[in-house]
Amino acid sequence: MQVDVDDGTAADARAHVAVALGGVPALGDFLIDRLELLTHPVPPHPLACGSCRVDECPAQRLVPEQALELCDGLLLAGGADIDPSSYGVARHPQTDETFPERDIFEVAMVRGALERDLPLLGICRGMQLINVARGGTLRQHLPEEFGHHEHRRTPGTFDGADHDVRLAPDSLAARCAGETRHATKSHHHQGVGRLGDGLEISGWAELDDVPEAIEAPDRRFALGVQWHPEADESSHLIAALVHQAAAYRRERTGSLAS
Repeated sequence: MQVDVDDGTAADARAHVAVALGGVPALGDFLIDRLELLTHPVPPHPLACGSCRVDECPAQRLVPEQALELCDGLLLAGGADIDPSSYGVARHPQTDETFPERDIFEVAMVRGALERDLPLLGICRGMQLINVARGGTLRQHLPEEFGHHEHRRTPGTFDGADHDVRLAPDSLAARCAGETRHATKSHHHQGVGRLGDGLEISGWAELDDVPEAIEAPDRRFALGVQWHPEADESSHLIAALVHQAAAYRRERTGSLAS
């Protein structure tokens, strides 16, 4: 599958990308601003990828099936830890505050998106949600297992948390990144444990082989990354999601909205 990221061919697209905020509205707002920059650039952004409607995923107003009916793409933002009851294990003392009701809604959104073959991008917590939605588990505190804090050196900031990831050749992650060794901005203390059904690991941290990208190869575009592409102005990942959402809308409706 070819992944278009920056050729401008979807300039008239009005795909609807919903953003699930992960319990941290400020981070979600930052991500929405990034999407708006890419899709309504003034002046034009070098990675401009066509116009789309961007909204917060309406967790409090609609059931997942209703929300997905309105979407052409789903972006899962980073945010709070996922409650370990979602994947059937006891809570670790270092697991942060969780929001179980939001977890339930967003896991249902992921499952529905995968069933519909809706373009899906999970960032940090969003990658972990994809794994949990497919029956996988999480490592609740990486520093305890690996003896370092290199994935989140300073809570609340990306400062000093850059590290390289190794991406599987010809994986969706590598095609979106445009390379097989990718510099990333990281901010997490949890990670993928047992891999969910139908998923493949396609990226690993160079420093300790922690999974950094997962994908569902039987879906058109279902990718989770442990890093934060919204914090990297040169990243193509969000642009790739927008292009795939435009293509999904074109197939779903037979046309692009004005």
